[in-house]
Amino acid sequence: MLKIHDLHVAIDGNEILKGINLEIAPNEIHALMGPNGHGKSTLLAAIMGHPNFEVTQGEITLNGENVLEMEVHERSKAGLFLAMQYPQSVPGVTNSDFLKAAINAHRETPIPLFDFIRQLETNLVALDMKPDLAHRFLNEGFSGGEKKRNEILQMRLLKPQLAMLDEIDSGLDIDALRFVADAISQTKAESDLGLLIISHYGRFYDLVKPSHVHVLVDGKIIESGDKSLADKIDSSGYEWLADKYGVNVKDGSIIKERPLSIGTCAYKGRSQDLND
Repeated sequence: MLKIHDLHVAIDGNEILKGINLEIAPNEIHALMGPNGHGKSTLLAAIMGHPNFEVTQGEITLNGENVLEMEVHERSKAGLFLAMQYPQSVPGVTNSDFLKAAINAHRETPIPLFDFIRQLETNLVALDMKPDLAHRFLNEGFSGGEKKRNEILQMRLLKPQLAMLDEIDSGLDIDALRFVADAISQTKAESDLGLLIISHYGRFYDLVKPSHVHVLVDGKIIESGDKSLADKIDSSGYEWLADKYGVNVKDGSIIKERPLSIGTCAYKGRSQDLND
């Protein structure tokens, strides 16, 4: 479904990704691990078409179509979805209006109102979200956990072919983590959804159970395996990979703290983690 070949990505002339090769088939869950600041979020942003990330070499295709020739909204309509690490608040736009507009942008004809209400209410219950969140401004005053659940709500309603989840588990307590993991698993069970997930926590992978695990260090995928690789990293860290490959696994070794903006979806602040 998704094929990435020899992908190189730079910011302001500084190369971050240095030759990524990755293939994701329908119904697979790929976990992307690695120390902070080594290019994980950069990979997701480049796939989705973030304007600050320049693809200098390589290919990305989705079902044989050239993703790099698509605008961001075309990538979304083609079936790509990115759950952001720092969801942006949009005062003045209600969550329900935003969700309905997003659904309609993916359809030839607008979704009937009662169908939308039914889908929205069903998924609010599945994610254990307060009903009033649908009528509040998008992410305005939401807790960190509510913002992350709202990202999964968007995924459930938009029904993408490939969903990329950037630290969707951060800011969630253990109960919320289970609700989110259950919603992800249910979405996958209802379709051939492929998933590319960034998380640092083994307990999240215990719940979503990745079929493939990749470790990204210094802009390259240096090790791949099954869930046992995630378990080993959870128990032993990354130092054994440093010894095996002679690489630097310190946090933030290639990407420095910088503001990152995508216009109305800007993250208002300094974010050393946004590019990890």
